[in-house]
Amino acid sequence: MLRSRLVGVPKAVKRSISTNVPALQKATDPIQQLFLDKLREYTSKSVGGKLVDPSPEIAKERDSELEKLQEVYGGGTGVDMTQFPQFKFEDPPVDSGVKN
Repeated sequence: MLRSRLVGVPKAVKRSISTNVPALQKATDPIQQLFLDKLREYTSKSVGGKLVDPSPEIAKERDSELEKLQEVYGGGTGVDMTQFPQFKFEDPPVDSGVKN
């Protein structure tokens, strides 16, 4: 239908119109709309980076994995893993090499 209207139009204009026709249509893909709706739903449910509707087994497994990571990387009770570590460099004693 659109091609019949573009008979006398130059080829360059035909190309730009034909590539913009899908963008001009307001019909949306229903699957894409469902996907976007689910993303919005999960975004509203996951406040603070928490899991959405976790089962007790999943929550327990997540906690055990976090404990393992804390042990491997120097965490433990009373250690705040969100703080940048404080390094303490001590100069070793220097021997002058002169014997008395």
